[in-house]
Amino acid sequence: MSFTAVASYTAAAKRPIEPVGQYFLAHATRTLKGHTWSEFEKIEAEKNVVSVEEKDADEELFDEEINDPELLAHDPKDWKTCDLYAALGLSKLRVKATPSQIVKAHRKAVLQHHPDKKSSKGGSLDQDGFFKIIQKAFETLMDPAKRKQFDSVDDNADVAVPTGKITNNAEFYAAWGPVFESEARFSNKQPVPSLGDDNSTREEVELFYKFWNNFDSWRTFEWLDEDVPDDTSNRDHKRYIEKKNNNARKKKKTDDNKRLSDLVKRVQAEDPRIKKFKEDEKAEKARKKWEREAGARAAEEAAKAKAEAEAKAKAEAEAAAKNDKEAAKKAKEAAKNAKKKNKRAIRNSAKDNGYFGDEDKAAIIDLDLDALIDSFDDVKLGEVASKLKDVTGDDAKKVLNEVAAESKLSLKYFV
Repeated sequence: MSFTAVASYTAAAKRPIEPVGQYFLAHATRTLKGHTWSEFEKIEAEKNVVSVEEKDADEELFDEEINDPELLAHDPKDWKTCDLYAALGLSKLRVKATPSQIVKAHRKAVLQHHPDKKSSKGGSLDQDGFFKIIQKAFETLMDPAKRKQFDSVDDNADVAVPTGKITNNAEFYAAWGPVFESEARFSNKQPVPSLGDDNSTREEVELFYKFWNNFDSWRTFEWLDEDVPDDTSNRDHKRYIEKKNNNARKKKKTDDNKRLSDLVKRVQAEDPRIKKFKEDEKAEKARKKWEREAGARAAEEAAKAKAEAEAKAKAEAEAAAKNDKEAAKKAKEAAKNAKKKNKRAIRNSAKDNGYFGDEDKAAIIDLDLDALIDSFDDVKLGEVASKLKDVTGDDAKKVLNEVAAESKLSLKYFV
């Protein structure tokens, strides 16, 4: 057999070559870290133990077995209406399942429901439909966009809303807390404030309702779209289906926003903390109003007390004036009576003493006594009357003569 070269050999080239592979890496790791074979094997064994423990921890969160007859009998052509989390045994985790857990759950579901596994146990080909659903579930949940679409309409993750009004505080938080935790999965903003409890401050409660009254939801309803036909020959029909789907999504989004808004309003109306805050606020307003009115009442009472004091003082002054007037009147009357009495005593002093033996001069004596009396003031009148008291005869005449001399009047009888 002959050999004929079709071309000349190329010149030799110098290229760097590096060792690769798991065995070289193991050798390099032992060398760099100075481990012996036994030390290296011990470290690898510990890693394997951790891996097994992690695997066991994950599998505790998976469903025991996927044996729900209704789920197994689900039509694979209608796989989009199936509970995809349940199909992989992730009913407990659902939206909280990590990609790693989805992979592990898929592996477990495949081992249980693979067609080869079924046929070896005497199963028929009719039972292979659920395996197709498992594959669709895996593909969907491992795709972030498609998983988000499915999570948007995953009713199995919803928490039932309480039907009746709750009056007990503990029951209120126990019933509504999980509802808001479930709704929180649709929030674009994280973290989502929790409902809290009786110990929540007013600021925390107001922040909670402010957040939910302005809830920013990423929820979409594309999963429920009507399938757009692949037939491109009828573009108008295709555009019609797309428009119909778009309008349906908008309506579902609007209805969902209203549902959540009504739910938040209901909870806010039944929240015992809101009621307590309102009662405290009302009591505080009443207290402040009472304090404001207390000042007005104090001023009013002071004005009233002042008016009463002034009225009392005025009444007392009027009473005193009246008493003084009456006393003055009485004193005047008494002085008037005393004056009359004194005048009468002086006049009668001559009459009672027989006009001092000159009764024939009685008229002259009376006139002189009247003139004398008229010249006296009240004090002098009293003094003369006092001197004439218990005095008779010539002694009375002597007193009158002395008084007449002091008055220096031109009297006919008294000198």
